[in-house]
Amino acid sequence: MERISEAAVRERETERALLSGAFSEYVSEPDRLAAVWAAKHRELRRVSLLMDTSGWDAYEPEQDIQGSEWGRERDERRQGVLSAHAAQLARRQEERDELRTELWLSAGSGRLIRAAADRAGLSPAEVLAQLAERVVVGEDGTVSVPPFSPSR
Repeated sequence: MERISEAAVRERETERALLSGAFSEYVSEPDRLAAVWAAKHRELRRVSLLMDTSGWDAYEPEQDIQGSEWGRERDERRQGVLSAHAAQLARRQEERDELRTELWLSAGSGRLIRAAADRAGLSPAEVLAQLAERVVVGEDGTVSVPPFSPSR
């Protein structure tokens, strides 16, 4: 009962603060905070009513079918959000590892790359990408590419 009263007070306080714009700079999402307290207040009232109608002295989560279902749904949503976040972080890391550049070659080097690309049926950019994938850096810092034939 005490937790319900506290949640009711918090719900009223956050709603009032939201309406008046009186949140401190430490609250980044005041409308979310108000919604959280309102939801907590509703849930505590629901649990209290369930305990009264079921004659429980203490809350028994395993007997609360609706609460257990909501808990599973919350866990599934949380896991989905965490999975999506992990995938987004992996994509960002992959993007950071990529190198996109504009390359200006001398006329002679450009002709050689275009000729190799034409023979392989590739674009010059695809030949350069294959070339870059085969780069070998020696212990002394020298850069070389072993001979290869560009291919699809």
